[in-house]
Amino acid sequence: MVDVNTVYRTVLLILNKEQRGYLTPDEFNSTAAQVQLEIFNEYFEDLNQQFRVADNDTEYSARIKSLQEKIAVFQRVGICPPAAGYFTLPDPTNFYKLGTVIYNDDKEVQYVQPNDLLEMNLSPLTKPSKYWPVYQYKDSKIYIYPTIITTGITCTYLKKPADPIWNFAIGQYGEYLYNSALSVQFELAPIEQTNLITRILLYSGIVIDDPQIVQVATQQVQAETVNSKS
Repeated sequence: MVDVNTVYRTVLLILNKEQRGYLTPDEFNSTAAQVQLEIFNEYFEDLNQQFRVADNDTEYSARIKSLQEKIAVFQRVGICPPAAGYFTLPDPTNFYKLGTVIYNDDKEVQYVQPNDLLEMNLSPLTKPSKYWPVYQYKDSKIYIYPTIITTGITCTYLKKPADPIWNFAIGQYGEYLYNSALSVQFELAPIEQTNLITRILLYSGIVIDDPQIVQVATQQVQAETVNSKS
Protein backbone atom coordinates (compact mmCIF):
# COMPACT_ATOMS: atom_id res chain seq x y z
CA MET A 1 0.00 0.00 0.00
CA VAL A 2 0.97 3.64 -0.46
CA ASP A 3 0.61 5.95 2.53
CA VAL A 4 -2.05 8.57 1.78
CA ASN A 5 -0.47 11.08 4.17
CA THR A 6 2.92 10.82 2.46
CA VAL A 7 1.35 11.43 -0.94
CA TYR A 8 -0.73 14.41 0.20
CA ARG A 9 2.16 16.02 2.07
CA THR A 10 4.43 15.59 -0.94
CA VAL A 11 1.88 17.14 -3.28
CA LEU A 12 1.43 20.08 -0.91
CA LEU A 13 5.21 20.47 -0.54
CA ILE A 14 5.71 20.67 -4.31
CA LEU A 15 2.82 23.09 -4.81
CA ASN A 16 4.00 25.29 -1.94
CA LYS A 17 7.63 25.19 -3.08
CA GLU A 18 6.59 26.45 -6.48
CA GLN A 19 4.06 28.82 -4.89
CA ARG A 20 1.33 27.29 -7.05
CA GLY A 21 -1.58 27.41 -4.65
CA TYR A 22 -3.19 24.97 -2.23
CA LEU A 23 -5.10 21.72 -2.61
CA THR A 24 -7.72 21.16 0.13
CA PRO A 25 -8.20 17.70 1.69
CA ASP A 26 -11.54 17.29 -0.10
CA GLU A 27 -9.99 18.25 -3.43
CA PHE A 28 -7.12 15.88 -2.79
CA ASN A 29 -9.42 12.97 -1.85
CA SER A 30 -11.50 13.36 -5.01
CA THR A 31 -8.41 13.67 -7.19
CA ALA A 32 -6.61 10.78 -5.49
CA ALA A 33 -9.57 8.42 -6.01
CA GLN A 34 -9.70 9.27 -9.71
CA VAL A 35 -5.95 8.83 -10.18
CA GLN A 36 -5.85 5.50 -8.35
CA LEU A 37 -8.70 4.13 -10.49
CA GLU A 38 -6.98 5.31 -13.69
CA ILE A 39 -3.75 3.52 -12.78
CA PHE A 40 -5.70 0.40 -11.79
CA ASN A 41 -7.60 0.34 -15.10
CA GLU A 42 -4.34 0.68 -17.04
CA TYR A 43 -3.03 -2.58 -15.56
CA PHE A 44 -5.40 -4.58 -17.74
CA GLU A 45 -4.58 -2.82 -20.99
CA ASP A 46 -0.86 -3.06 -20.21
CA LEU A 47 -1.26 -6.78 -19.50
CA ASN A 48 -3.07 -7.32 -22.80
CA GLN A 49 -0.28 -5.50 -24.65
CA GLN A 50 2.39 -7.62 -23.00
CA PHE A 51 0.55 -10.83 -23.93
CA ARG A 52 0.58 -9.70 -27.57
CA VAL A 53 4.38 -9.41 -27.54
CA ALA A 54 6.22 -12.40 -29.02
CA ASP A 55 7.34 -14.72 -26.22
CA ASN A 56 11.03 -14.72 -27.00
CA ASP A 57 12.52 -12.75 -24.14
CA THR A 58 12.30 -13.33 -20.39
CA GLU A 59 12.10 -9.55 -19.95
CA TYR A 60 8.48 -9.57 -21.15
CA SER A 61 7.62 -12.48 -18.88
CA ALA A 62 8.91 -10.44 -15.94
CA ARG A 63 6.63 -7.55 -16.92
CA ILE A 64 3.65 -9.86 -17.18
CA LYS A 65 4.43 -11.30 -13.76
CA SER A 66 4.79 -7.81 -12.30
CA LEU A 67 1.40 -6.72 -13.64
CA GLN A 68 -0.23 -9.94 -12.47
CA GLU A 69 1.17 -9.40 -8.99
CA LYS A 70 -0.26 -5.86 -8.91
CA ILE A 71 -3.68 -7.16 -9.96
CA ALA A 72 -3.57 -10.17 -7.59
CA VAL A 73 -3.95 -7.84 -4.59
CA PHE A 74 -7.54 -7.24 -5.66
CA GLN A 75 -8.51 -10.88 -6.36
CA ARG A 76 -11.31 -12.32 -4.24
CA VAL A 77 -13.46 -15.47 -4.01
CA GLY A 78 -17.04 -15.28 -2.82
CA ILE A 79 -20.42 -17.01 -2.68
CA CYS A 80 -22.94 -15.90 -5.32
CA PRO A 81 -26.32 -15.62 -3.54
CA PRO A 82 -29.25 -17.10 -5.48
CA ALA A 83 -32.10 -14.86 -6.60
CA ALA A 84 -35.18 -15.30 -8.80
CA GLY A 85 -33.74 -17.16 -11.80
CA TYR A 86 -30.16 -15.96 -11.45
CA PHE A 87 -27.25 -15.49 -9.02
CA THR A 88 -26.03 -12.16 -7.70
CA LEU A 89 -22.46 -11.00 -7.24
CA PRO A 90 -20.65 -11.59 -3.92
CA ASP A 91 -19.85 -7.92 -3.29
CA PRO A 92 -21.82 -5.68 -5.70
CA THR A 93 -20.63 -2.41 -4.16
CA ASN A 94 -16.92 -3.15 -4.61
CA PHE A 95 -17.15 -5.49 -7.60
CA TYR A 96 -14.99 -4.70 -10.63
CA LYS A 97 -14.54 -7.72 -12.92
CA LEU A 98 -15.86 -11.28 -12.97
CA GLY A 99 -13.32 -14.10 -13.09
CA THR A 100 -14.21 -17.81 -12.89
CA VAL A 101 -17.68 -19.12 -12.00
CA ILE A 102 -17.56 -22.35 -9.97
CA TYR A 103 -20.20 -24.96 -9.14
CA ASN A 104 -19.95 -27.00 -5.92
CA ASP A 105 -16.39 -25.78 -5.31
CA ASP A 106 -14.83 -28.12 -7.88
CA LYS A 107 -16.46 -27.61 -11.28
CA GLU A 108 -15.74 -24.62 -13.52
CA VAL A 109 -18.88 -23.25 -15.18
CA GLN A 110 -18.26 -22.35 -18.82
CA TYR A 111 -19.35 -19.00 -20.23
CA VAL A 112 -21.49 -19.13 -23.39
CA GLN A 113 -23.00 -16.56 -25.73
CA PRO A 114 -26.83 -16.49 -26.06
CA ASN A 115 -26.75 -17.91 -29.59
CA ASP A 116 -24.43 -20.71 -28.46
CA LEU A 117 -26.85 -21.72 -25.72
CA LEU A 118 -29.67 -22.02 -28.25
CA GLU A 119 -27.60 -24.40 -30.36
CA MET A 120 -26.46 -26.40 -27.34
CA ASN A 121 -30.05 -27.00 -26.23
CA LEU A 122 -30.90 -28.57 -29.59
CA SER A 123 -29.03 -31.78 -28.78
CA PRO A 124 -29.06 -34.00 -25.66
CA LEU A 125 -25.30 -34.45 -26.16
CA THR A 126 -24.49 -30.76 -25.84
CA LYS A 127 -27.30 -29.62 -23.58
CA PRO A 128 -26.00 -28.15 -20.29
CA SER A 129 -26.21 -30.44 -17.25
CA LYS A 130 -25.03 -30.57 -13.65
CA TYR A 131 -21.94 -32.34 -14.96
CA TRP A 132 -21.32 -29.63 -17.55
CA PRO A 133 -23.00 -26.39 -16.49
CA VAL A 134 -22.71 -23.12 -18.39
CA TYR A 135 -23.53 -19.52 -17.59
CA GLN A 136 -24.38 -16.16 -19.11
CA TYR A 137 -23.54 -12.83 -17.54
CA LYS A 138 -25.67 -9.74 -18.02
CA ASP A 139 -26.38 -6.60 -15.98
CA SER A 140 -24.34 -7.91 -13.02
CA LYS A 141 -26.41 -11.10 -12.93
CA ILE A 142 -25.12 -14.66 -13.44
CA TYR A 143 -27.55 -17.02 -15.20
CA ILE A 144 -26.70 -20.70 -14.68
CA TYR A 145 -27.85 -23.51 -16.99
CA PRO A 146 -29.40 -25.95 -16.43
CA THR A 147 -31.76 -23.89 -14.30
CA ILE A 148 -32.17 -26.80 -11.85
CA ILE A 149 -28.91 -25.54 -10.31
CA THR A 150 -30.13 -23.15 -7.62
CA THR A 151 -27.31 -23.32 -5.06
CA GLY A 152 -23.60 -23.96 -4.80
CA ILE A 153 -22.32 -21.16 -7.06
CA THR A 154 -19.18 -19.23 -6.16
CA CYS A 155 -16.91 -17.08 -8.27
CA THR A 156 -13.55 -15.41 -8.37
CA TYR A 157 -13.59 -11.69 -9.05
CA LEU A 158 -11.62 -8.47 -8.79
CA LYS A 159 -12.67 -5.80 -6.31
CA LYS A 160 -12.29 -2.12 -7.02
CA PRO A 161 -9.63 -0.25 -5.07
CA ALA A 162 -11.11 1.51 -2.07
CA ASP A 163 -11.14 5.29 -2.46
CA PRO A 164 -8.21 6.80 -0.58
CA ILE A 165 -9.18 9.28 2.12
CA TRP A 166 -6.96 11.78 3.92
CA ASN A 167 -9.07 12.26 7.02
CA PHE A 168 -8.54 15.17 9.35
CA ALA A 169 -9.63 17.17 12.36
CA ILE A 170 -9.59 20.96 12.63
CA GLY A 171 -6.92 22.36 14.95
CA GLN A 172 -7.27 25.33 17.26
CA TYR A 173 -5.94 27.67 14.58
CA GLY A 174 -8.15 26.26 11.85
CA GLU A 175 -5.41 24.02 10.46
CA TYR A 176 -5.98 20.50 9.12
CA LEU A 177 -4.66 17.78 11.45
CA TYR A 178 -4.16 14.34 9.90
CA ASN A 179 -6.32 11.59 11.42
CA SER A 180 -4.64 8.27 10.59
CA ALA A 181 -7.32 6.18 12.35
CA LEU A 182 -10.08 7.33 10.01
CA SER A 183 -7.99 7.63 6.84
CA VAL A 184 -7.97 5.12 3.98
CA GLN A 185 -4.66 4.24 2.34
CA PHE A 186 -4.03 3.80 -1.36
CA GLU A 187 -4.34 0.11 -2.26
CA LEU A 188 -1.80 0.19 -5.06
CA ALA A 189 1.70 -1.27 -4.70
CA PRO A 190 4.38 0.99 -3.15
CA ILE A 191 6.13 1.22 -6.53
CA GLU A 192 3.22 3.41 -7.70
CA GLN A 193 3.89 6.20 -5.19
CA THR A 194 5.76 8.46 -7.63
CA ASN A 195 3.17 7.79 -10.32
CA LEU A 196 0.37 8.74 -7.93
CA ILE A 197 2.07 11.96 -6.87
CA THR A 198 2.80 13.01 -10.44
CA ARG A 199 -0.71 12.37 -11.67
CA ILE A 200 -2.30 14.07 -8.68
CA LEU A 201 -0.11 17.10 -9.41
CA LEU A 202 -1.46 17.01 -12.96
CA TYR A 203 -5.04 17.24 -11.70
CA SER A 204 -3.98 19.76 -9.07
CA GLY A 205 -2.86 22.10 -11.83
CA ILE A 206 -6.35 21.93 -13.27
CA VAL A 207 -8.02 22.43 -9.87
CA ILE A 208 -5.93 25.51 -9.02
CA ASP A 209 -5.97 26.68 -12.64
CA ASP A 210 -2.20 26.57 -13.22
CA PRO A 211 -1.33 25.59 -16.82
CA GLN A 212 2.37 25.29 -16.02
CA ILE A 213 1.81 22.60 -13.39
CA VAL A 214 -0.43 20.77 -15.86
CA GLN A 215 2.22 20.92 -18.57
CA VAL A 216 5.09 19.74 -16.39
CA ALA A 217 3.06 16.96 -14.78
CA THR A 218 1.74 15.81 -18.18
CA GLN A 219 5.28 15.51 -19.53
CA GLN A 220 6.34 13.52 -16.47
CA VAL A 221 3.35 11.16 -16.74
CA GLN A 222 4.10 10.55 -20.42
CA ALA A 223 7.77 9.91 -19.68
CA GLU A 224 6.95 7.40 -16.92
CA THR A 225 4.44 5.66 -19.19
CA VAL A 226 7.04 5.25 -21.93
CA ASN A 227 9.66 4.01 -19.46
CA SER A 228 7.30 1.41 -17.99
CA LYS A 229 6.59 -0.06 -21.43
CA SER A 230 10.00 0.26 -23.11
